[in-house]
Amino acid sequence: MKKQKTAFTTFFLLLLLFPLSVLAQKKVFVVESYHAGYAWDASYKKALQESLGTRYKLEFFEMDTKRLPKDQHQKMSDLAWKKYLELKPDLVVLGDDAALIHLVKRLADTKTPVVYLGINSNPRDHVPPTAENFTGVLERPLLKRSIAFLQALIPTAKKILVLFDDDVTAQVSKKEIFGTKDSTVINGVIVDFRMIGTLHEYKEAVLSAKGQYDAAVIGLYQSVKTAEGTPVDAEELISWVSRNSTVPPFAFWDFAVGANRTVGGLVLYGRDMGVLAAGLANNILEKGVPPQKIIPILNNQGVFLFSRSQLEKWKLTLPKEILSSALMVD
Repeated sequence: MKKQKTAFTTFFLLLLLFPLSVLAQKKVFVVESYHAGYAWDASYKKALQESLGTRYKLEFFEMDTKRLPKDQHQKMSDLAWKKYLELKPDLVVLGDDAALIHLVKRLADTKTPVVYLGINSNPRDHVPPTAENFTGVLERPLLKRSIAFLQALIPTAKKILVLFDDDVTAQVSKKEIFGTKDSTVINGVIVDFRMIGTLHEYKEAVLSAKGQYDAAVIGLYQSVKTAEGTPVDAEELISWVSRNSTVPPFAFWDFAVGANRTVGGLVLYGRDMGVLAAGLANNILEKGVPPQKIIPILNNQGVFLFSRSQLEKWKLTLPKEILSSALMVD
């Protein structure tokens, strides 16, 4: 009896010494549209871990929609939902459009706060008007400002190709920027938007650009597949574009800029998405602010990021007003 009493006392003392924050640690469930090896995911996840990881228990799930066939996306959504039911998290983070589109209806029927990030589509197209548990960070490729920059860099430019794969993000980006059209005019420059899902056609578009276009902006390429449906290695593809492009290739996102990638441009960072989303999550979990009281954030600042070697290769000189604020990757 004495031993039992001593053991109970010891346990009670340890319980008092054990941090209450650990005992009551809240759980954040992060559903990635893509996968951990994708530079965009890695960037925003690092920001989430740095901002939230010391206070909350973070759990991640990869839907892997860039590499898996479209007919498997619903299955991954079901697995993500199963994980949600097991975890019973205090907050859910939805990374990018695919996660939002596939899980929004189920999560809208719960009271769990949801913070989305990297959303190119209009959330109102997906989130029911009665749902009060959603807020987040919107993402828009900086097309109009990029065209203005390209005009300053290549004053003779009359026609520019914007090249994407055919993933969900590409589809919603096209809808938001071009509507139902495949071409538009910005500041007097003709801009063609092409979505290509197969490797042969993607390469053909790159090789045949000269004579048709004065420059190309490489959007997303991670979902391009071979004729057999096998996902292409994204790093190999962007490296091939770098070596074989017949016009100067620019970018919308930081991961596509580098000596063996593109020249650069006015780009968005995944890290910024993670930082902003973490701030919203903290407001909800720490300060108790209801999601419906938080207006979604539009991350449209952009950073001028360039590769010196690519600028030299294409014999391009940055205007002083751009060079003064630009970052270089090599």
